[in-house]
Amino acid sequence: MKTPGLRDLSGEEFCYLTTFGRKTNRPHEIEIWFAVEDDKLFMLSGERDRSDWVRNLMEEPKVRVRISDETFEGHARTIEGEEDDPLARSLLVGKYKKEPGKLGRWREESLPVRVDFSP
Repeated sequence: MKTPGLRDLSGEEFCYLTTFGRKTNRPHEIEIWFAVEDDKLFMLSGERDRSDWVRNLMEEPKVRVRISDETFEGHARTIEGEEDDPLARSLLVGKYKKEPGKLGRWREESLPVRVDFSP
């Protein structure tokens, strides 16, 4: 099932990801680069699983994503080594690459995350 509006917002510069604290269950929002393919939203964590937001979603995959004035509920998970791993890396570097070669290390060393949205 397609998530209405998600694809239309794929050109926005940032999304706002809300995860829920591992211990407190309090919402934590970050601004982050993202890319969209079909009904999936991808992000890369340069700090890998040392990032609080990644550790939060590994404990509680329920997340909220706000892009512009639209908010979507979904479930996030890391996808390193899975089928969508190369796609996530390619989409993000393609979207944000301003100068050739500047994001190569980020592309290769970051932890890819995918958000799937509830119907």
